[in-house]
Amino acid sequence: MTQINSCIPSTNLTDTDCILPSPADSDMQGLTFPAFGPLPIPMTNDYLFRALLQRNNKVLKGLVCSLLHLTPEQLHSAEITNPIELGVSVTDKTFILDIKVLLNDQTILNLEMQVINQHNWIERSLSYLCRDFDSLQSGESYQAIRPVLQIGILNFTLFPEQPEFYATYQFLNVKNHSLYSDKLRISVLNLTQIELATKEDKSCQIDAWANLFKATTWEELTMLAQNNEYIREAADTIFRLCQDERVRAECRAREDHYRTQLGIQQMMDRQAAALEQRNAEIQSRNAEIEAQAAEIQSRNAEIEAQAAEIQSRNAEIEAQAAEIQSRNAEIEAQAAEIQSRNAEIDKLKTWIKAHGYDPTDI
Repeated sequence: MTQINSCIPSTNLTDTDCILPSPADSDMQGLTFPAFGPLPIPMTNDYLFRALLQRNNKVLKGLVCSLLHLTPEQLHSAEITNPIELGVSVTDKTFILDIKVLLNDQTILNLEMQVINQHNWIERSLSYLCRDFDSLQSGESYQAIRPVLQIGILNFTLFPEQPEFYATYQFLNVKNHSLYSDKLRISVLNLTQIELATKEDKSCQIDAWANLFKATTWEELTMLAQNNEYIREAADTIFRLCQDERVRAECRAREDHYRTQLGIQQMMDRQAAALEQRNAEIQSRNAEIEAQAAEIQSRNAEIEAQAAEIQSRNAEIEAQAAEIQSRNAEIEAQAAEIQSRNAEIDKLKTWIKAHGYDPTDI
């Protein structure tokens, strides 16, 4: 069977391009699930999610057609290749979280419901994708590698800075965004951002499936089932599964597991928040120390500049003192010379006087 080439969402879909489920009968004849009351098990329960898709192949096909933007005619077959025995006790180690679906005997689809954000979904989804992509048998050529799609149905926002309802990621050229290969793709359905569903999402009924998974009452399922035969099938199958005590027990066990995991995650988040706050305090303190060190360095530079200025002034004063001392020496020398000349004059006057001359006559 050939590859499902049309499984890549188009950017210009019209209402006729996507699966448009036939509306259920207005009188809802044959309705087996209650019209009122709370659901006994949340629809985000991954065990119930797996049981629903494993028990009802029509629901599986309806969900796949919506998520991959296919018509029922394009999806000839959808087979879960890793089924579990419903009602048999499982543990966290033995329960297979992801559902592997083979489409039209060619495309591999990996589905998973994830309720708690364990902050590892990106790496986990890549691991699933690469693991399933490496499917060559001995003797097969690389061209025989099957296309692999990974779709996570998450009850949290993967990228809070860029929230989306239904996002798809592929290998693209980072410059011109040309597609490298259509054989690998990851999609994420965010159950917490249904209000961000686009016209394209709604035309493919993806928002209806999201509302199914977020439903907590039979009234909500009744409203959704009125406009979508696949969701009506899903509601009916859910009701039947909830009548099975073994299935309910396993679903409750999964809910206990969620609560335990949620408690652990919340504790880890608190510890991470406390560590982040501590790191912020340390960073702030380091910034203060660096600022103080910079201020001290600036002050030291000022002191050094002032010391250099004082040293320069002292040098000027010493130079001026040396000049004064030199001038004083010159004056003293001149005074000594004058004194010597005066002594000679006095001596000359004495001689003149001694020889009977009047010094004033000279």
